[in-house]
Amino acid sequence: MSKEQDYLALEGEIVNVLKYIYDPEIPVNIYDLGLIYNIDVDENKHLHLKMTLTAPNCPIADQLVAEVERQMKNIDGINDATVELTFDPPWDKSMMSEEAKLELGLM
Repeated sequence: MSKEQDYLALEGEIVNVLKYIYDPEIPVNIYDLGLIYNIDVDENKHLHLKMTLTAPNCPIADQLVAEVERQMKNIDGINDATVELTFDPPWDKSMMSEEAKLELGLM
């Protein structure tokens, strides 16, 4: 496999894992909710993930970020993971996937 194929396979695995992490207040995974803004894996297999929350005052923000970081560190091929929480740009419903909108009856 080429480096690019390796990266795409690893990114696919990252997305797969993210689709099993749910916002506890909304029955949709954080990836389809549009909470993941950026996935970047460097040459040392360090993952930097930038994400947001549906609301800045989310009561479980720390727990959700810690869960995402823990799950990312468990992926084969990832040596370390850092999750950066941002609210710029603020999340809104337009960031959700079609599947998430259907799941929540927004279409």
